[in-house]
Amino acid sequence: MEKILITGGSGFIGSNLIEYLTTYTQDEVLSLDIASPKINTHHSIWKKVDIRDKTHLSKVIKDFNPNIVIHLAARTDLNGKSIEEYDSNTTGVSNLIEVLNELEGLKRAVFASSMYVCEPGYSPRNFEDYKPHTTYGESKVITEQIIKSADLQYPWAIIRPTSIWGPYFGEPYANFFHIVISKKYFHMGAKACTKTYGYIDNTIHQILALTNAPQESINKRVFYLGDWPPYDISEWADEIADYIGIRIPRISFKLFQLTAMGGDALKFFGIKFPMTSFRLKNMTTNNIQDLTPIQEIAPNLQVSRRDGVKTTIDWIRKTKHS
Repeated sequence: MEKILITGGSGFIGSNLIEYLTTYTQDEVLSLDIASPKINTHHSIWKKVDIRDKTHLSKVIKDFNPNIVIHLAARTDLNGKSIEEYDSNTTGVSNLIEVLNELEGLKRAVFASSMYVCEPGYSPRNFEDYKPHTTYGESKVITEQIIKSADLQYPWAIIRPTSIWGPYFGEPYANFFHIVISKKYFHMGAKACTKTYGYIDNTIHQILALTNAPQESINKRVFYLGDWPPYDISEWADEIADYIGIRIPRISFKLFQLTAMGGDALKFFGIKFPMTSFRLKNMTTNNIQDLTPIQEIAPNLQVSRRDGVKTTIDWIRKTKHS
């Protein structure tokens, strides 16, 4: 039995990770988050902590004295305009590292970064090659650099979750499901793209595999997390549509371009619209990550995409009517 500390335990990945640990293991779990849990049963193991408050953070962590730390806490939206707005990511990880360095029984730490340390479509030459296209991505580059430059006295790994989806998810990936379910999704002519996505149960399995793998196989390494093979977006949308009994029409890509231009104009006036040029570019740019390193640690996916779709839609329906 381990004592596992999870920062960001009220987030999407954190909620699913805690649900798995408390359901299927005997590990003692503590969740730290500035937000309250999404799942009611998690309140008993949650403490409200802002990781930018080093004094409070230090006291709570030292009182718990974890063996394993999984750091998921972060600001993850793309709306920030300055690095200072993402101090939960930069100052937060610096504070956490200072506290963890004072623990004597820490066996291992896993730190979450993001695939957005590189813009979609860019294939980094190595894990020191960065090309962020958002301020959020820039903050995660700084996060990685802080971790890599610190003199950590325990085994550690950095994870870069790709586009992770499943129950308890939010924007932007939940939007894809809601658009398909509401019959507002259309295939873009022949413009389908291929991306690395990951179903949440498979991601949880991969994270936990990193906490249990031999030290020499994970220490000071970076791992993208996701499913293989990459998803063809049109095929995935058709699987969602098939489960709810609808068919997706196909329309001209030119119409999407015009709609995106209209969305850009509305955004200029402060009006939110589901399609913009930024969104369209993301939807049509292949973004495939190298999952070979994580495949060596966790060689089997736990849930198929089709089964994940069924579970996710059932969860959407349940939450809609609850």
